[in-house]
Amino acid sequence: METNNFETQYADQLKKYADDLVKVYKSEQQKRKDLENTNLQLIKYGRDLSSSILKLKTANQELSEAYLDTIHRLVIAAEYKDEDTASHIVRIGSYSAMIAKKLGMPDKKAINILYAAPMHDIGKIGIPDNILFKPGKLTDEEFEIMKKHTVIGAKILSNSKSAIIKLGEEIALTHHERWDGKGYPNQLSGKHIPLAGRVVAIADVFDALMSKRPYKEASTLEVTLDIMQKERGKHFDPDILDIFMKNIDEILKIRTGVEKTGPQYSEDASLEISLLRSQ
Repeated sequence: METNNFETQYADQLKKYADDLVKVYKSEQQKRKDLENTNLQLIKYGRDLSSSILKLKTANQELSEAYLDTIHRLVIAAEYKDEDTASHIVRIGSYSAMIAKKLGMPDKKAINILYAAPMHDIGKIGIPDNILFKPGKLTDEEFEIMKKHTVIGAKILSNSKSAIIKLGEEIALTHHERWDGKGYPNQLSGKHIPLAGRVVAIADVFDALMSKRPYKEASTLEVTLDIMQKERGKHFDPDILDIFMKNIDEILKIRTGVEKTGPQYSEDASLEISLLRSQ
């Protein structure tokens, strides 16, 4: 009798253990299922988040491009009376950005220069046409008026929160300063001249010498480079001029590209709007 009771108790205990194991197994199965569902939901959330980020990035990119295009068009509008202005400002931007990259500036800074440099002469909107387009040499009085375009340009671009506009203000004010301190409007010298101003000074003079103006014919490349080399350490930062001269083939490639495509950012330029898309 006692043996039967023991066997019954033992059987009941085994059944209880079996029932508990079944419950544990089912519980673990449910947990695994819940975990898999959670993982699937997280994957879905991740995909939705990636899609939202991509849409936001695309929207921001389109806004950036519209903003930069607006800057470019406003600069052209400010100097619309000069038929070569559109191509000139693209060349200045592209030359300056290429030099900036050769100086080791990060892409973002070089791209800012690409768009800011074309604003260098925006202050000429405040200079009378009879001085701006005079076919001969300016008188001393007329030249003093002409020099005011630097200050006018800086004032037009002042008080902006945009990094590009701020850089444009700096360039407008300083691109006629000289390394030897004999420039204008503030007679800054050496590295007291902001780097962007020193870069654009070289790009601007090169393009001006190579281009026809109401008061002069275009100079040949040989004459242009000879003039610039003689101004090393006088008008121009010697180190930046050396980099410019070393990369003259790239400069000429940019110039040729702009001449072929017209006033747009050339495929031959060393920095493109496409670089902006990689940021």
